Amino acid sequence: MEPAALERFHSPGKGNGLRSRRSMRPGELLYRDVPFAYVLSKQQLGSVCERCLRRNENLHRCSQCKVAKYCGRTCQKEAWLDHKQECKCLKSIEPNFPPDSVRLAGRIVFKLLRQSVCPSEKLYCFSDLQSNTEQLSEEMKDGLRHLAQTLQLYLKTEIQDESQLPPAIDFFQIFTKSHKKVPFGKVPQD
Repeated sequence: MEPAALERFHSPGKGNGLRSRRSMRPGELLYRDVPFAYVLSKQQLGSVCERCLRRNENLHRCSQCKVAKYCGRTCQKEAWLDHKQECKCLKSIEPNFPPDSVRLAGRIVFKLLRQSVCPSEKLYCFSDLQSNTEQLSEEMKDGLRHLAQTLQLYLKTEIQDESQLPPAIDFFQIFTKSHKKVPFGKVPQD
């Protein structure tokens, strides 16, 4: 279904959503697109290609950071725009390794800084996501502040001064935006 056949709506107390403007058959695909940003979980690194997400026994690792692995040159080249800055950050903190959420937030920051447009943003863009700060306990806020500090340390080779970032990029707010962690599963083969 094309984005024009869907509409955005706000449900008080529940947040934003999408709904069809026409009748649907059970099981009919509503919408599919590429994600704005994603990372493999630490457990999946090394067994799945970072670009196409296919399992492969013979992956080739990035010669710089030695973390990212790809099926071959094509996947590596296609992933380079998203991996280039991340690669430098991963190298700068070795032998440490950031949590998955910090790596994901890093990719979001780099994509926002590039002002890169993602097809999935036809319906929603990152700035449309709602912060749920007011619903968090102080303990949760402290945990997110810690993640924001970890993100700042992780990105310091690429972003020396957080105050130079556009106001829309706030490390703490990135972690408070509503999102769902999608478990790694079987990837459809198109």
